[in-house]
Amino acid sequence: MSSMNSAMPEPNQDWDEDQHEKFLILKAFLTTFHHFFGDFDALFQTVDDPRRPELITYPLAALAFAGVLMYFCRVGARRQIAHLFRKNGPSAAKFQALFGTDTCPHGDTLNVAFGRLDPDQVQAVVTAMVRTLIRKKVLYRYRLLDHYFLIAIDGTGRLTFPERHCPHCMTVTHHGKTTYYHPVLEAKLVLPNGFAFSILTEFIENPGENPTKQDCELKAFYRLAERLKAEFPRLPICLSLDSLFAGGPTMSICEENNWKFMIVHKDGDIPFIHKEFESLLPLTPENHFTFLTGLQGKTRQEYRWINDISYTDSEKKKHTVGVLECVENEPDPKQPSQTKTTRFRWITNLTLKDKQVIELANQGGRIRWKIENEGFNVQKNGGFGLEHAYTTHPIASKVFYLLLQIAHLIAQLIERGSLFRRAFPTGVGSAKNIAFRLLEAWRNLRLSTDQILQMLDARLQIRFAPP
Repeated sequence: MSSMNSAMPEPNQDWDEDQHEKFLILKAFLTTFHHFFGDFDALFQTVDDPRRPELITYPLAALAFAGVLMYFCRVGARRQIAHLFRKNGPSAAKFQALFGTDTCPHGDTLNVAFGRLDPDQVQAVVTAMVRTLIRKKVLYRYRLLDHYFLIAIDGTGRLTFPERHCPHCMTVTHHGKTTYYHPVLEAKLVLPNGFAFSILTEFIENPGENPTKQDCELKAFYRLAERLKAEFPRLPICLSLDSLFAGGPTMSICEENNWKFMIVHKDGDIPFIHKEFESLLPLTPENHFTFLTGLQGKTRQEYRWINDISYTDSEKKKHTVGVLECVENEPDPKQPSQTKTTRFRWITNLTLKDKQVIELANQGGRIRWKIENEGFNVQKNGGFGLEHAYTTHPIASKVFYLLLQIAHLIAQLIERGSLFRRAFPTGVGSAKNIAFRLLEAWRNLRLSTDQILQMLDARLQIRFAPP
């Protein structure tokens, strides 16, 4: 990264402490985004705008930015855009400085415009942002075994309706009541420092109202894997997957794409591999490693592993895999005198060695929980409103979902970046507090166009804490 080439804008001398902090949070937001990704206009220039040019009041980039800002500030509903951003002088001035518009676009304007976009083109923007971080080597220090980018793949619910929402709704019936829903399968780049960036989204949906077979996570995985290979044909990838994907087809896809994998292995999954692992363990006592970790080293991890298990799947395809097991004994937080035991086991095509099993288990296998905690849970319960219907339009809903992924990515970069940490060395509390502070700063702090442009033109270093 380049060193400082131009001075950062300074707060006004007559500002009080509250105004100064608002300035710092705005600077962290605008400067962090521009530092990594450049102009917002340029980011969305590859998305086709189907609107008639002579009727356009707000450029597409302004609409997308308003959507990202809505999610970042956790305002909770599309209608709040008009109340909080549109009818507000300082907010209107910022949109004018950034996009040359009189004010922020209305939420309904976003909905109508997004319903006419191609979600695949918006998805390409999300993917390009992660590709930029990889290309700039921002994430290199977080690679698994200093080589592989770990991508966790998992599904989650997105929208649920009591009645049919569109012809592509998935359906489930309990006690005679049918629920209509729209899940997604997410591929997220997960890193040991807490980052969980959406890299690709596969929307799980039926081809019509009465399909002979519903879409599902496994079918979506096959589509997602094909797209992932096309987007990153040479990237060293290790997939972290749950037990749903334990099977020959997944192994074949990874082998054909030259990917590594770590798949959760439960006792009922692929009984042959389970039996081979248990029968070979007594013959390889050297494949054992004990590691003490946790507070005062009171957590004991026992690692056992077997390499070169030959497995033939139901399609008569042969695979060579290893199995890694970690049995963890730790003090029970509810009963300190008691020990809590947890067993983890994974199938992998990585070669297992005693000096690597700790990293493979904790940063390859167990780290996949980050897609649920740092990923889905934050987006559902951290104020982003993943499960809130910001629109009922089937196409616009996909665009809004993808803008949420952009907002979450930016939020993570700001929260863990050195620019924000230097400005607020003691922190500001939860990540929600960053959002609330930005909302207040965006609405209440008046900045000149020159001050905003100086934030965008500044050259600086933004570093992240090591894993």
